[in-house]
This record gives sequence, C-alpha cells and structure tokens, in this order.
Amino acid sequence: MEPATQAWWFAAGRLLGTVVIGCGAGWLLGNVWGGLACALALHLAWVLANLFRLEWWLRHRSYADPPDVGGVWGEIIAQIVRLHRRKRFHKQRFVQLMRQLQRSTAALPNGVVILNAQREIVWFNRMAARLLNLRRTADLGMRIEHLMREPEFVRYLGAGDYSNPVVIRTASGEDCYLSMQVAPYGDGQLLLLVSDVSRQMRLEAVRRDFVANASHELRSPLTVISGYLETLAQDSAVDADLQGPIAEMRRQAERMTAIIRDLLELSRLEESDELVGGEPIDIGALMAALRKDVLARPVHPRELRVRVDSAAQLNGDEPEIHSAFSNLVENAAKYTPAEGALEMRWWVDEDGGHFCVTDTGMGIPPEHIPRLTERFYRVDAGRSRSTGGSGLGLAIVKHVLQRHGATLEVQSALGSGSTFTCHFPAERILLARPHSAATA
Repeated sequence: MEPATQAWWFAAGRLLGTVVIGCGAGWLLGNVWGGLACALALHLAWVLANLFRLEWWLRHRSYADPPDVGGVWGEIIAQIVRLHRRKRFHKQRFVQLMRQLQRSTAALPNGVVILNAQREIVWFNRMAARLLNLRRTADLGMRIEHLMREPEFVRYLGAGDYSNPVVIRTASGEDCYLSMQVAPYGDGQLLLLVSDVSRQMRLEAVRRDFVANASHELRSPLTVISGYLETLAQDSAVDADLQGPIAEMRRQAERMTAIIRDLLELSRLEESDELVGGEPIDIGALMAALRKDVLARPVHPRELRVRVDSAAQLNGDEPEIHSAFSNLVENAAKYTPAEGALEMRWWVDEDGGHFCVTDTGMGIPPEHIPRLTERFYRVDAGRSRSTGGSGLGLAIVKHVLQRHGATLEVQSALGSGSTFTCHFPAERILLARPHSAATA
C-alpha cells in the first residue's frame, strides 16, 4: 500500500477513535453528545495547530526546517518539500543556461537584440550595446524605432520582408556602416542581428572609385582605336586578308565601349542610394520606342507583343527608367530565338505599377536566379560573349529600381522562358483615365 493511502487510512482511524473516545467519555459522564462535541473540538484544534505550523513554515522555509508531523499532514509536507527541491533544481539549471547564453552571446562578433511583439527591447548583448549605443538601465523596454531613427531602418522594420539585411550609416561618422537583419520567431517576437560592415563598405567604395576612374581613362584611348579601325575598314588599299581581323577588332572594340559605358552608368548609380524624384513618364510611349529598337535588330523574335493595360504614368527619372527597361528588353531579345515570342506589359493595381518582360528563351536554372543582378555575372558566359553581353545590364536595373523604391522579381523555368517584373510602389503612380489594352 502506498504511503499516501496509509496516511489517509491512519487519519480516518484517528478520527474514528476520537469519535469513539468522545462518545465513551460522554456516556460515562451522562452526556454523550457533550463528550462527542468536546472530542471533535480537540481534534479540530489539533488540525488547526498543524495548519498553522504548515503556514508558518511555508512563509519561512528559506531558513526554517519543515515541521515533524505524521499522518496526512506529514505526507503533505513531504510533497511540498519534494516540489520545492525540484523547483530549486530547475531554477539552478535555468540560471546556468542563462549564464551560458549570456557568455556565448557576449563572445559573438555580432550584436544581438531581442524585441517583443511591440518592438520593445527585451534584451541585448554587449556588442549590440557598443554598436547601437544602448544602455541597459535606460533603453530596456524602449521601442527600437525610438532609438534607431534612420529612415532606411524604419522602412525595413515596417516592410515585413526580412529576407535581406539593410545597411545604414550611423550618426557617429560617415565611414561607420551597420548591417541589420531581423529574424522573426515565437509569437511575434523579433531577433535583430547587427554587424559592423564599415570595412567592407570602404573596400566597396575603393572598388567603385577604381572602376569609375579606370573606365574614364580607358574611354579616350578606346575611342582613338575605334576611329583608326573604322578608317582601316573603309580603306580600299588594305589587303583583303586583313578585312576579317579588322572587322573582328571593330566588333570587340564596340563591345569594350559598351562595357565601359555600362560601367560608367553603374558607377553613377552607385554614388547614391537615395530615392530620386523625377517627372511623369509615359510608359506606353516608352514601350513603343523599345519595340522599335527590338525590330531594328538584325535578328529578333518573330512575335513581339506590347500590352498597355493602364494609362497611368510613372513618376521617376526618365533616362534611368529607359535604361532599366531597355536592358530588360535587350536581354530578352538576345536570348529568345527568332521563332520565339517576346511580350512587354504595363499594368497598375492597388499595390502599384508593374512593368513585365516575358520571353520564350532558354530559361534560367534556379540556382542562378539569386545572383543575376551581380555585376559581370553570366549564366552562360560563352553565349553572353557571342551576343555582346557585358554582364552589367541587370546590375544597372537593380540600382535604378532601388533609386525608385521598386523591386525586381524574376521567374524562370529551364527551357520555358523567363519573366522579369519591375514592381513600383503606389506613390510612384500617377493615375489617368483608363486605357484599353493594346496588342502589337
């Protein structure tokens, strides 16, 4: 029989014995009910005394020993002692885990900030305190937006898309940059990771300056070389056997000129990531001009469609938008066979404006899609060189869209063509009267 069951049987026997003794004493004294009442009163007093001892021990159990009571009360006290020991064990284990967590996060080279569902600071490590100038006594419980007021970070935090980090320049200096990325977890909680990328940004600036300066220096001698090659190509006195090599040199010189032109354009775009203003752009007219450019190519897709589903205009920098759209259309035309199809489409919905280029080319393997906007990145380097590609077009597109607060979406299936879509925010759209869809 279990000790608890034995204790209850013992308690029941004690109560029964009290009743028998009370009745017996009352019978001897000629008052059975009086004797029973006195016996039960004594039993109740004993129960209250044990309850008082238990309550006093519970209030002073940090330094007092548990009362030595038998029966049910002893079993209750034993259960409380076991629960207290178990709680103390788990508390010590939790404290040890917290200390290990604090030591491990303190050793991290990155800052870590824990935010609750209201974006209030719950905890941060030493590196986060150093990078963000946080104070443990004053900043715990504060909303992170009230302490980090950089517009880029505030927009990033409110957008809800935390797949990529945001790089901000801190107020402590022009050469101090922080990369910040949010990782949601739990019930609306956020984990903010902060790292110092000042060195990488300085190296990137040096690289951009070198590319821009080298491109400027190469442009003049390349212009001279192209001029002499054009003269030689038109000179009838040149040996016929040299006409082929001269034509190839002219083609390569034109390709180098295009690369330098794109490098200078990309360097200009990378000088500032600030959003541009601009003026209303007639996207329908721009698409018609792009269609003419494609038709002027020696080889172009047989089917070329233009769909203008909205007469709304786009507020932006017209040369930059033309450059971005032209790069997308040129890429689609280069990689679409002559018997294929190419479609340009412009439409507007509640999310903003959208420009889409769809082709029926070879498609892009999925592992290459995340790197398409890197400069000089080519999915098929051999074919890119044969078609005159510089590997800079999509990098230019990315920077132009960033300067307009837009994003680029790429959908492609190998062997089934690709779709490049530019998504512009609603504040960039200037609505006009509805325009019927046009197909060419």
